Amino acid sequence: MKKILLIAAVAVFGLSKVNAQESGSNGGQTDKGSILVEANTGFGGAHSSNTGFALTSIDGDTGWNVGVEGGYFIIDNLAIKAGLGYGDYSSEDNIDGMFSYKIGAKYYIIGMIPVQVDLNGASGNSFSPMYVGGQAGYAWFLNEHVSVEPGLRYDFGMNEDAGDGDFNPLSVRIGFALHF
Repeated sequence: MKKILLIAAVAVFGLSKVNAQESGSNGGQTDKGSILVEANTGFGGAHSSNTGFALTSIDGDTGWNVGVEGGYFIIDNLAIKAGLGYGDYSSEDNIDGMFSYKIGAKYYIIGMIPVQVDLNGASGNSFSPMYVGGQAGYAWFLNEHVSVEPGLRYDFGMNEDAGDGDFNPLSVRIGFALHF
């Protein structure tokens, strides 16, 4: 019985938050002067430049990555962002210890549809791919300080290490953001 009441309470709370978002109120999470801290995951389209969390294994080659992104809202709904990550990849190429970076901007259309453009890349063992990326999604504000942001991301390779535009990963992302 306690489980049913808990599920009902969560459902009612969730519906009330969705209704609040539909009316255009996001509780000030994307107001000028707010701070954003994000951790992302990616499915498909994995490449060596990653400022999120990832674990991949393809044909015996395994890679992992950890990272975080942060931003500052310079005006309502527009944040300037930067991110750092570190990963290790066991492969025939011996690309070990990759540091990743990302710098860009993220705009929340009507406070809940995040659209981002950025320059991202990595550096390690004389290997330094660089990409121009873009992503879009939807922000579900779970409460005053937490949102979940699923979306799609596309990266375009800008140099030889990134495939000179021949390898342009498309990926599904799930982001978890803290708003202060």
